[in-house]
Amino acid sequence: MTVFLFKLIVTPIFIGSVTLAGRRWGPAFSGLLMGLPLTSGPISIFLALQYGPAFAARAAVGNLAGQTSVCCFCLAYGLAARRWSWALCAPAALLVFAASTVLLNRFSWTLLAASILLLTAIVVAYRLMPRQAFGAAPSRPPRWDLPARMLVATAFVLALTGLARSLGPQLSGLIAPFPVFGVVLAAFTQHRQGPAAAAGLLRGNVLGSLAFIAFFLVAGWGLGHGTLAAIYLAATLASIGTGGVVFLATNRPGTFTL
Repeated sequence: MTVFLFKLIVTPIFIGSVTLAGRRWGPAFSGLLMGLPLTSGPISIFLALQYGPAFAARAAVGNLAGQTSVCCFCLAYGLAARRWSWALCAPAALLVFAASTVLLNRFSWTLLAASILLLTAIVVAYRLMPRQAFGAAPSRPPRWDLPARMLVATAFVLALTGLARSLGPQLSGLIAPFPVFGVVLAAFTQHRQGPAAAAGLLRGNVLGSLAFIAFFLVAGWGLGHGTLAAIYLAATLASIGTGGVVFLATNRPGTFTL
């Protein structure tokens, strides 16, 4: 019961806080925040609490490999948005995510191999994403937007952690990065601001995956070598620090922007 209540409280607070921060500092910042383990991080904590550090450590390897599927999703959506409407781009990109997940689950991954795979996917997807100038037309999100995100995220965390033992650690990890917010935000952005704006958002998501690597490298290595509180605090700090460095490096004067 304690873990269940923890899920109900922590997940919506985390998602709500990140969403509001993204609205305050703009779409580039939102894209980078999407690369953070917004649902995968809490899921990893809950897996460790429910099934033990060893299970969570194996799932962390799956998390890293699974974020590769997110990069594939982002690239597929960005390329498709040049020709199709959001109504076609969203299901097509999700199909790419599903196909990538099925393929990755056919292999047994190690922490190092999954990290190298994800880093390669980040580089390739970022270089291939469309780069077109777009105007950041302001748009007020509907009132239901924030509560809906919090509700969807909490439901997803509850469902996946409940099914984790049946799915096994690797498949649980592969599914955990499912782009719940990526597909909603990309479709909304494309509809309101056009395909170039959606591609810019997803390009930030891809680059933000560097913070994802930092989180799960620390968590995957640390689980079993210390207390859960210390491990996940270190993983969170590493993820936030990496995301901050990436944001500053890509948005300071004299450098490229997202």
